[in-house]
Amino acid sequence: MPAGLNNGWSYRDRIAPGDAGRSLCAYYAGRYRHSSQALWQARLAAGEIRWNGQRLLVDRRLATGDRLEWDRPPWEEPPVPEHWCTVFDDGDLHVINKPSGLPVVPAGGYLEHTLQRMLERRWVERGGGVPRPVHRLGRFTSGLLVCARQQATRAWLSARLRQTTASPASGPGDGGQPCRKIYRALTVPAALPLEPGEWLEVSTAIGRRPHPLLGEVWCAASADSPGALAARSVVRLLERRADGDRVEVTIHSGRPHQIRIHLASLGAPLLGDPLYLPGGGARVEG
Repeated sequence: MPAGLNNGWSYRDRIAPGDAGRSLCAYYAGRYRHSSQALWQARLAAGEIRWNGQRLLVDRRLATGDRLEWDRPPWEEPPVPEHWCTVFDDGDLHVINKPSGLPVVPAGGYLEHTLQRMLERRWVERGGGVPRPVHRLGRFTSGLLVCARQQATRAWLSARLRQTTASPASGPGDGGQPCRKIYRALTVPAALPLEPGEWLEVSTAIGRRPHPLLGEVWCAASADSPGALAARSVVRLLERRADGDRVEVTIHSGRPHQIRIHLASLGAPLLGDPLYLPGGGARVEG
């Protein structure tokens, strides 16, 4: 799908007691850290923001329960792959082979250029129920994505994935779980302290950190850091190769960018990862 303009989007927020008394622009600069307070002031002056349903042009103090709406103008979305194939479809359960580079759900700079929107457009045109994702895969992750048309099916499958992701296991693939996500990847060669067939457990916590270009990013954190999330992965080395070590990763918690961060924390980032550095921190330069 080539780059193209979307129709814009409205971001809605309600003010919590902890944000009462802040100025509108200060609130937005803290809530959406990719934009400075000066940029929010410009958006306010352009008439893009509504306060309790009223269009505002100047900043004001906020109170608990205030409703804010930012009408983001149309923006150009980057090109994404639009060719994906169905590997199973029984009228309810729908399994897709997702290509790398295609976001699953709207986020960041992607709204219409997502698999979810493609499914909606395709199946609305055909007049059938729309398959909706049960779980997510990262934009650059390829592999099987499970969708379902019926809400009850999605809820059941989602619960099964949560249960099996959170269940204890002593090693990769044990426990006989019927519903577990297993990932395979290539990492920087000769960086893991393993021999083929060996595995290790990673329990590095994951937390948000300020980033000069992205506002905030998830990265490796100490367990006692404010807001840090406990995370657990099991990494097994499958094969050493000159172009990168092939690994299998089973996750036992579902944290943002968990596989990327945990592999990087071991000193073995994913090959071609544009963000994470050995140790699990984030790259700063563009």
